[in-house]
Amino acid sequence: MTTAAIFAEGFKTTPWWWEWAPPTAEGAVPPPKEVEVAIIGSGYGGLSCALELARSGVQAHVLEGESVFGAGASTRNGGGVSPGTNLGKGRAGYGKSSLEQRLGAEHASAMLAEAAESFGHLEELIRREGIDCHYWPTGRFVGAAVPRHYDRLAAAVDKLQKGTNAGVRMLPKDRQHEQIKTDAFHGGMLVDRSGRLHPALLHRGIRDAALRAGATMSVNSKVTSVTRQGSGFVLQTTAGEVRAKEVVATTNGYTGPELGWFRRRLVPVRSYIIATEELPEDQVRALIPNGRTIADTKRVLSYFGQSQDRRRILYGGRASFAGDTPENTAKTLHGMMTEVFPELKSTRITHGWTGYVAFTFDALPHFGQHDGIHYAMGCNGSGVVTMTWLGTQLGRKIARTQNRPSAFDGVAFPTRPFYTGRPWFLPVIGEWYRFRDRMDRWLA
Repeated sequence: MTTAAIFAEGFKTTPWWWEWAPPTAEGAVPPPKEVEVAIIGSGYGGLSCALELARSGVQAHVLEGESVFGAGASTRNGGGVSPGTNLGKGRAGYGKSSLEQRLGAEHASAMLAEAAESFGHLEELIRREGIDCHYWPTGRFVGAAVPRHYDRLAAAVDKLQKGTNAGVRMLPKDRQHEQIKTDAFHGGMLVDRSGRLHPALLHRGIRDAALRAGATMSVNSKVTSVTRQGSGFVLQTTAGEVRAKEVVATTNGYTGPELGWFRRRLVPVRSYIIATEELPEDQVRALIPNGRTIADTKRVLSYFGQSQDRRRILYGGRASFAGDTPENTAKTLHGMMTEVFPELKSTRITHGWTGYVAFTFDALPHFGQHDGIHYAMGCNGSGVVTMTWLGTQLGRKIARTQNRPSAFDGVAFPTRPFYTGRPWFLPVIGEWYRFRDRMDRWLA
């Protein structure tokens, strides 16, 4: 099959999710001159913060720089949700640099427990607000790319299970066909308390819930500067000046120079996803029998799963570190997908898209306050659950309704010397990761 032949007629470079829930400006109003809390960014974090504040009787307004709400990662991600089993998993993978080493045993335990709690919070939010986002508690399987990765996963299982109670256990290679029809992995780790959902429908549901609660929102209101003035702030936006008592920043992988301190602590990395054409349902079920979300342990990782109607495979990964086009990266992802599922070589792609993931230098999400600005950022690829939770925690903190401090609050937010927020080094690191992945396979 030629590379040109992999594209279905009418191939789109917008997310497959947008076929059902495209971002809109519904509910937008002009930004107010004054507000109690101004929230920068209309992703999961900003909307969840606005919802919690409005439910607590605090006036909150969301400022979105684009012409629609949720044009960023909240409607572009892969739709996988998990209870914190990736927490602190950096370049070294599981088990190399533990949370205990960085934070101490007590703090690490509290953070894992809160990460597990955040998963239940998302489930409760979906139920409470009646959000029809096709939530599907399928569980997760992390495939070991080489045998020693299986050993690394196995070394982390007990701590992950103890910390999250998520049904974490190992599955040897001779049984992996119970979860995925491939010989590309060498066994892997199962996580029962995980799932899939439609991220764009979740975003729309949280937005609508915040509006019902009394929050207000504006589009085309890009914040260009934030200045402290007296006991509050002045925000200059492309739609005019806004004065606020409190400011919340939840821009994550889309953080601009107007929030320079935060930008220097975030590494925006493009992730890419493709959607296959419709396939026979029995074929899709055979490839992933229990519908679990799948990820692997490679440095240049992949993550994938079934669509909720069990008619497509959605396959994502780091197809480029240099910012290539969705068309070119779709070809790369198609090749990565067929390494796992050779029977899909003749399957065409209907959608290929990209969005930014915000990584941090310590592989942890960060939540707190800097120079008076509240923030929640840096989810390292686990933003659906994490940003929804941290946005809610920010709302509770500002409204003074928290029943206890968050374990994520105030953890040192590191940067690197001379880093300005432009990750010029990513192509070099990407090639190094690919070389290391090849070496792992060769040594195996």
